Amino acid sequence: MSVTVRIPTILRTYTKGRAEVAAEGGTLAEVIADLEKNHTGISARVLDDQGKLRRFVNVYVNDDDVRFEQGLQTPTPEGAGVSIIPAVAGG
Repeated sequence: MSVTVRIPTILRTYTKGRAEVAAEGGTLAEVIADLEKNHTGISARVLDDQGKLRRFVNVYVNDDDVRFEQGLQTPTPEGAGVSIIPAVAGG
């Protein structure tokens, strides 16, 4: 399945400055693996040492927060939009 991944500014050094990139995969885990294959280094910013989503990175498939869906096993249907959003702290 081909999806469009929206890349936050802080990760665009891995995508040669591109705000959106295409990726393949039927689940979020497969999409992240494809991102890593084509944009080396990006998965280390999204996944922790145990291969889980980093605590301060939010990921959405279309409008659904994957933490409330199936996590890395969340389906990514053809044409879906995946958004990677780093959490912002402050007050």
